[in-house]
Amino acid sequence: MKGIDNIQYTNQAPLVVSFEFFPPKTEKMMESLWHSLSRLAPLGPRFVSVTYGAGGSTRIRTHSIVSRIRAETDLEPAAHLTCVGASIAELDAVARAYYGAGVKHVVALRGDPAKGEARFVPHPQGYDGSVELISGLRKIADFEISVGAYPEPHPASRGIQSDLDHLKRKLDAGATRLITQFFFDNDLFLRFLDKVRSAGIEAPVVPGILPVTNFQQVVRFSSMCGASIPGWFANRFDGLDSDPSTRQLVAAHTAADQCFGLLDSGINEFHFYTLNRADLVFSICHMLGVRTAAHARVDEEQS
Repeated sequence: MKGIDNIQYTNQAPLVVSFEFFPPKTEKMMESLWHSLSRLAPLGPRFVSVTYGAGGSTRIRTHSIVSRIRAETDLEPAAHLTCVGASIAELDAVARAYYGAGVKHVVALRGDPAKGEARFVPHPQGYDGSVELISGLRKIADFEISVGAYPEPHPASRGIQSDLDHLKRKLDAGATRLITQFFFDNDLFLRFLDKVRSAGIEAPVVPGILPVTNFQQVVRFSSMCGASIPGWFANRFDGLDSDPSTRQLVAAHTAADQCFGLLDSGINEFHFYTLNRADLVFSICHMLGVRTAAHARVDEEQS
């Protein structure tokens, strides 16, 4: 992997970023979320997405947050929506409420199995999965629809060809963008992208980037979604569990290094899983050259 200081990437297209947040549970955490949104907003993201808890457990909070983003900021909000634990009528009502509030971008996902279930089981009156959800959204309004993709097959996957066929069905149903699960080995993403393009899929494929704030948390996330953790990556964070300052520096360098490697391969758009923390993501974007208007003016004056 090339170092940040000496990398020479050939991609000249403008760099585009987007950020994901989750609905907080407490008022104090809500204040932290809005601080993070305010901190990252000047970077001009394409959109900011807000997740939707299992079985719609954060439905009200998700709707409240994306509606407030729409009403009080210049950011473009994207609301997650999943099939778990809700009827078609309920999900259609949520989608109509989003659109009525001016939220016209949905991240449509099947969703993880309900708590206590080993596999996804559709609601008796619900959508069977993401393809049907996307088709339903298209019947309601002209949403922009992003969907998930896995550079490494999900634990429940039947294999890469099955995954590619499913991606095609989602796009045929009306999806417009693929956002990947996080990964730490760029070769995995690039091989996946080659397979996607070879399959005739031309939709944007945006890599999901997860900066590490808590390594043990990342290990748990990875075990649930099938993302591998390379030995070199684990070694970087070894012994830093009780040293947050050093861990922050290592995390910023590692994520920026990953993005520079992707830039060198022609990738110019990144979706950051922020975990509602702004400073780490802000510093990574700064290293990548994504600046606020004020910083951009200073750079231009000094050049």
